[in-house]
Amino acid sequence: MLDAESFPSYYTPSPKTDMIKADPASDVGNGMCLEMGQVEDFIPVETARGLKSRHTQMIAIGGAIGTGLFIGSGEALSIGGPLFLLLGYSLLTALVFCIVTATTEFGSFLPVRGSSVAYFGHRFVSNSMGFALGWMYYYVFAITVPSEITAAALVIDYWPNPVNIGVWITIMLIVIVGLNCFPVKVYGETEFWFASIKVIGILGMFIMALVITCGGAPDHKVIGFAYWNNPGAVNEYIVGGASGRLVAFIATLRFSVYIFAFTPELLIITAGEMQSPRRNLPTAGRRFFIRLVIFYIIGAFLIGLICPSNNSQLLGSSSSDASASPWAIAAKDAGIKGLDSVINIVILLSAWSAGNSWLYLASRTLYSMADFGTAPQIFKRCTPSGVPYVSLGFTSLFSLLAYMNVSSSASTVFNWFVKLVNSGGYLSWVCVCIIYIRFRKATFAQELNVADLPYRSRFQPYAAYVAGSLLCLLLLLNGFTVFFPGHWDISTFITSYIGIPIFVFFFLGHKLFTERHTPWFIPSNEVDLTTGLPEILAAEVPASGSAGRWYKKLTLIFG
Repeated sequence: MLDAESFPSYYTPSPKTDMIKADPASDVGNGMCLEMGQVEDFIPVETARGLKSRHTQMIAIGGAIGTGLFIGSGEALSIGGPLFLLLGYSLLTALVFCIVTATTEFGSFLPVRGSSVAYFGHRFVSNSMGFALGWMYYYVFAITVPSEITAAALVIDYWPNPVNIGVWITIMLIVIVGLNCFPVKVYGETEFWFASIKVIGILGMFIMALVITCGGAPDHKVIGFAYWNNPGAVNEYIVGGASGRLVAFIATLRFSVYIFAFTPELLIITAGEMQSPRRNLPTAGRRFFIRLVIFYIIGAFLIGLICPSNNSQLLGSSSSDASASPWAIAAKDAGIKGLDSVINIVILLSAWSAGNSWLYLASRTLYSMADFGTAPQIFKRCTPSGVPYVSLGFTSLFSLLAYMNVSSSASTVFNWFVKLVNSGGYLSWVCVCIIYIRFRKATFAQELNVADLPYRSRFQPYAAYVAGSLLCLLLLLNGFTVFFPGHWDISTFITSYIGIPIFVFFFLGHKLFTERHTPWFIPSNEVDLTTGLPEILAAEVPASGSAGRWYKKLTLIFG
């Protein structure tokens, strides 16, 4: 069994009483501070639990409602048509449900500080998987920040302006990095309101779609299911006939993963800084899935009603300007003056907010790895308010990739990022399924009382087996279109599959050099299910008595 020394930062006493003086020339001990002298003489190297349940829930859905939903959905519609868009989003929502229930179960059982899926890979599977996952998460999260900024650049180009795009990128970077420099409580509050604007915005777009569909727009044209008949419910892609429709569906499904990727992992990472995580994380997980159904499945259905899949302004069509958002296209074509600009402002804020969340994710992932010992210890240093400033500063350097938009088409750069993120997303979810299965086996092998688990899904472990198998298939199909005659593209091939050799390199490299004589998996009866648990239980705050009142149900959307 793993011993206490394998998890040093989670065996520490209470931060209120145990502190050590910070030595700027060395690592600052085990993450605590000793009560002696001025507060400013001590530097805590632990993050703080400053996120409330409403912060965590809105951060999770805020990270999901990004440019993929507003702009990327347009390319998915262009490829497959409205029916394949709806089916693709529905299937992916079901897969994400499997991942969310898995992460919620093992994450709420041990919501340690600095928690991440990589941490649980270390603890429940093997050190090699945790090492490979940690570095894969880090580089994908880090490059997603410039991906969101790239999408924001697409939106900014919607309005004619003489300002070079590099200026706007600089402004966005300053705001995103600046917000992450504040204590996590300030970050959480800011992101809560950012995400609230996005939620209100998309609900407003739903209302707009219903009005346009029923003939309530200025042109008084009743659309109904007209676009399902002409140009049609499904498209053909690359080849003709039934084969072309199959290719279109797979391509739509593959592209749509970008919209969902890494959103369940966001719940796990924020659990490390959440108040009463064993109580609040299961609630956040349940509500998160319901929001996916509301925003993505209903959103995909409405997009197919109000925007034809052959519109030349959709991303992936002959034109790729900022009006690529199907929502903005529908508002403009319906003759609603000014609404297309309002929609693009919401999309711009969405990209800004999502970039903010991804930088938070990446910096906390690097901090978690340093805390665990798989990254240099310097990344463990925090400000007095608990911000991992070295991790944040280093991670911010990846955001400079957004300046590629200055010399290349923003739509081209955006598609590169989509494929890179997709490959990481598939690998992550496959590993989540493996981690959950190993955790589940360990609970049975060690005869853990089910009542001790804050959350237990009735669909598991079967959901993990099904989802893991489908995700392995989708990973192999991520760049399948390049293998058709005349469609070979080296940049598409590399960005679609580079994640696989990177993960294998980290996994096998760690296994061969540091874990050569250990089993591939930690035996189920030796998996550590106890370290850090007493401290977590002691920090839990009982639920308030008003939790069951009827008005609490209204927090389903806003937390």
